[in-house]
Amino acid sequence: MSYPAPNRRRNPLPIIIAAVIGVFAICAVYLVLANRGGKSDDNKNGSSPRREGCISLNVTASSEKAALMTQLAKSYIESDRRFDGKCADPVVQSKASGAALDALAAGWDAQRDGPQPAVWTPASASWVALLKQRLASTDKGALVPDGKLPMVAQSPLVLAMPKPMAEALGWPDKPIGWDDVLGLTNDPNGWGAKGHPEWGRFKLGKTNPHFSTSGLNATVGAYFAATGRSTDLTDKDLADPKVLQYVKAVESGVVHYGDISLTFLSNLMAADQAGRGLNYISAVAIEEKSVYDYNTGNPTGDPALAGKGPKPRVPLVAVYPKEGTLVSDHPYVVLSNASDEQKAAAADFLAYVRDAPQQKRFTDLAFRTYEGKPGAGLTRENGLSPDAKFTIIDPPSPQVMEKALATWDAQRKRAKVLLVLDVSGSMNNDAGNGHSRMELAKQAALQALTLFAPDDEVGLWTFSTEVGGASTPYTEQVPVGALNANRKKLEQVVNSLAAEGGTALYATTRAAQTKMASMADPSRINAVVVLTDGKNEYPKDSDLNALVRDVDTSDKEIPVRVFTIAYGGQADLATLQKISAASRAAAYDASDPTTIDKVLVNVLSNF
Repeated sequence: MSYPAPNRRRNPLPIIIAAVIGVFAICAVYLVLANRGGKSDDNKNGSSPRREGCISLNVTASSEKAALMTQLAKSYIESDRRFDGKCADPVVQSKASGAALDALAAGWDAQRDGPQPAVWTPASASWVALLKQRLASTDKGALVPDGKLPMVAQSPLVLAMPKPMAEALGWPDKPIGWDDVLGLTNDPNGWGAKGHPEWGRFKLGKTNPHFSTSGLNATVGAYFAATGRSTDLTDKDLADPKVLQYVKAVESGVVHYGDISLTFLSNLMAADQAGRGLNYISAVAIEEKSVYDYNTGNPTGDPALAGKGPKPRVPLVAVYPKEGTLVSDHPYVVLSNASDEQKAAAADFLAYVRDAPQQKRFTDLAFRTYEGKPGAGLTRENGLSPDAKFTIIDPPSPQVMEKALATWDAQRKRAKVLLVLDVSGSMNNDAGNGHSRMELAKQAALQALTLFAPDDEVGLWTFSTEVGGASTPYTEQVPVGALNANRKKLEQVVNSLAAEGGTALYATTRAAQTKMASMADPSRINAVVVLTDGKNEYPKDSDLNALVRDVDTSDKEIPVRVFTIAYGGQADLATLQKISAASRAAAYDASDPTTIDKVLVNVLSNF
C-alpha cells in the first residue's frame, strides 16, 4: 500500500529526541542479553555458589526460562540440599532449543557448544522428538530415554498484539486467529481495511522454526490452520497446494525472522518508548509468558531485571488462535549418557524444581505450572487470559515435523541481503587458534552462503579506508542478485580477500543501507549484515548520532535493517548495538573469533 508522505515542514527535533530515546532504551536491553551470538550464548553463573565434593550437574535450558532456572539452581545449592547422603551443584547454561538439538545430534562439541549437559530442558517436547528422529539413522545411540517426559512448566503459543490493534479486530469479544492474519496480510489496504490506514500494512514477527520454539509452534499452527483441523497433520497435507499457498501468504507478512523472540520484543519496546510501537509490528508469535515479560517492562524475561524497566505505553495482549495452538511443555530430559550419579542428582533437582515454592516462582512470571495451572502473573491486567478456552494442538509425528520444517524452507519469505565485510589491517591478527581473523571470517562466509536459498538475493561489499587511490572506503565486490547466479563469483571473491587499511565503519554502513534502500523489494526481507573487528577510524565520518538518525527505519515504507557482528575483542559492540537498534534489527557478539561460524548461523536465521 501507499503511505502518506511525511510532512517536511514539521520540526524534526521531537522525532530525533524520540529516536535517540528509543535507541538507548533498546541498547540497555541488549547489554543484558545472555543469549546473543558467541560468548554471550551461555550463562556464566559466576555468582553461583559451589560446594566441595558435590556432583557437578550441567543443565542446558531454553532461553526463556534459563535465567529463572539459574536462580533455582543457586537456591538449590544455598539450601545445602542432600539426597542419599550426596549433594549436587546444578550449573545452567542458556541455549536456544533448536541450537541445542543441532549440538546434541552432531555429538556435542564442548569447545563450540559449551559444557556438555547431563540434563536438557528445551521449551517443547517437539525438539526431543526431532532429536530422536535424527539419531535413529546414526550410530550415536539413543540419547533420550523412552517413556513420558516430566515437565517443569507450560506456556501456550499466542499471537501477541498491541492492544489497539487487537481491539480493531474485535478483541476480547471476537475470536481471532491465523485466518485474520492471512486476511490482513493479503489485503492491499492493510490496516486501512479496519479503519486504521495510519498503521500501514500488517506486519508479523515470527522466529525461525529451525531455532526457536515459538517459531516452530507458529509454523506448525499455521499448517494446521490451513487444513482446518487441529489433529493429524500428514505428509499429504504438506504437499497440498492450497495448504502451501496459505502458509506462504502468512509468511509474506513477516518483517524478518530470528533465532529468539526477544529481538522483536526489544525492538518493539524501543519503538514504543519513541511513540512508534504501532508502526513497528502488528503481531508477534511468542509464548504466553513473554507477553507478561513485555508488559511489565522486562522483555528479556530475566527475573533479576523485573521491575527495573519502563512499562510500555501501549501494552500487548495475548490472542489465543481460534484455530488452536500448541503448548510449550518444557520437558526435563536426563540424557542417557549421563553417569548414574548425575542421573540421581538430576532426579533430585527436578523434584526441587517441581516443589510448590519453586513452581510459584514460575507462575509469578506467568508460566503455568507443570500441570498447566495458571498463577499470580497470569492476569488480564498483564494482557493475559487465565480462563481462556483454547484448543490444544498435538504436535505431529517427528517425521511430519521434519517435513514441515523442510517445507517451510520453501515457503518462507525470501531475503535480499548485502553482506559487508571488514577487510581492515587488523583482520590479519591472530584469532587465537593459529588462524587469522580473516581466515576464519572467510571460512564462515563461505559456509554462510550455503544457508541461503538459491532464489535469495545476496551481494558483497568490503570496506576498510581508502587504499590504492580508491575514492571510497568501501568496494562493491558482487552486486546484489540471485544466489544461484552469484554463488561462484561470491566464492571467488571471498577466497581472494586480503586485509589492509583502517575501519570506515560509519560511512560504509550508511552507504550500504542507502544502496539497499534504493533497490528494496517489498516482497522480500531487505537487510544489510555488517561484520567488523574494530572501531570507526575514519575522521571524514565520525558522528555516531548522525549515523543512528540516518539508519533509523521508523518512517521507512520498506525498511532496510542493519544486522551487525562484533568480531573479536577489539570490536565496538556497544556502538554496533546502537546502529542495529536504530534500524530495528539486532547486534551479535563474536568477541571470541572462533565462534564466528556459529554466530553467522544465528545472524542468518533472520532470513
